[in-house]
Amino acid sequence: MRLRTEKRIVIFICAFFLTSQFFVYGCSPANILASGGATTMVVAEGDRSLGSVVDDATLKVNIAAKFLSADDELFLNINTTVLEGRVLLTGLVDNQENRIEAVRLVWEIEGVNEVINEIQLGNRDTLKDYANDLWINTQAKAVAAKTVGLRSVAYNFETIQGKIYVAGITSRAQQAEDLIEALKTIKGVKEIINYIIVTKK
Repeated sequence: MRLRTEKRIVIFICAFFLTSQFFVYGCSPANILASGGATTMVVAEGDRSLGSVVDDATLKVNIAAKFLSADDELFLNINTTVLEGRVLLTGLVDNQENRIEAVRLVWEIEGVNEVINEIQLGNRDTLKDYANDLWINTQAKAVAAKTVGLRSVAYNFETIQGKIYVAGITSRAQQAEDLIEALKTIKGVKEIINYIIVTKK
């Protein structure tokens, strides 16, 4: 009973934090943050309507609630990025069953248009492995800032076992290409998985 109560409290806090961001940054959809779990997804360009950003934030909260209610620590092990109803799942889980369960839970949520499953099997056995991914992710953000300037906040980066997963929305195809090329220069990067959506102006 106590565990269920604690999970409900965490869900409430996540929902409250997400909702509060819309009031703090509500002047423009270009500044809305959608946060939850261990990572932050930022939408900074004006290519999206306020409604679509709110819908994605709601989906993110609902996914977090589903993962919190699961018995396999999915909330702690899996990161989610939501863009226009497309859900990108990244992270590390112990077995294939957990991987499948995460996807199943996401599909149960109304409004999900697509699920991209990039959850890896395994674990970070040493602190060194975790520190390496953290370092690469930090470098990715720095390289993005240097390459595309303030528009770098339109992109989300996740690094798992040396692989960088990039998600975001832009109307500038060349900008996205320049960013991917710049990320390739980071030491220790094994692969770059590109989930950037390029929209028409």
